[in-house]
Amino acid sequence: MLGVYVTVPVACFRKGLAREYLETEPLPPPATCYGFLLSLVGETSRRRHVGCRVAPVLLSVPFQSVVLRTVWRVKKAPLGSPGNTRPDYQQLLTGVELLVWLDSAGETNAAPTLEARVGAALANPSTVSRFGGLCLGESTHLVDEVSLWERVKARHAGRRGRAFLNAERGRLTLPVWVDHVGSAGTRYATGDLEDVSLFDPPATDRLPAISPE
Repeated sequence: MLGVYVTVPVACFRKGLAREYLETEPLPPPATCYGFLLSLVGETSRRRHVGCRVAPVLLSVPFQSVVLRTVWRVKKAPLGSPGNTRPDYQQLLTGVELLVWLDSAGETNAAPTLEARVGAALANPSTVSRFGGLCLGESTHLVDEVSLWERVKARHAGRRGRAFLNAERGRLTLPVWVDHVGSAGTRYATGDLEDVSLFDPPATDRLPAISPE
């Protein structure tokens, strides 16, 4: 199992059913973390590493604020037509600090696994071919720091975090696969935010699996 340390100055992990008021989840869903990891290694096919397991762990308590912003909702062509934009309120999180656990034991495609690729990318960044800014959440929410947990964990001695882990009767439901065209194909995991040690990885079956099925 691989740990990835990530910080994001400003982010919004928008709730899937949020419409006029764009609420944020308390931490990035597994599907969002998976997309971030794919971007990190330069992978453009999101089905390439189906079957891996991803668990976000929140290390900080981000400050929450609300802004008024312009939101695009395409209702008629062309894109710039009147009526395709409107002002809406959006929640933002400031000072997001995460540990993302990644386990590739259940991947269904041929090697190299996402776990191996992420480890190689962070060990030798010059070997990665990718494009665009590295974001977590929306395309404007750029990542500030990303490191292998093994390299930075010494400076976090004594700290604990809140992890989203599978729980049959959990109180939080987050997406593990998002249907970007509609909502019928979106898949969810049910779990809880649990107080955890940052130095003992959770059991593999507690990590949500990334799957479109």
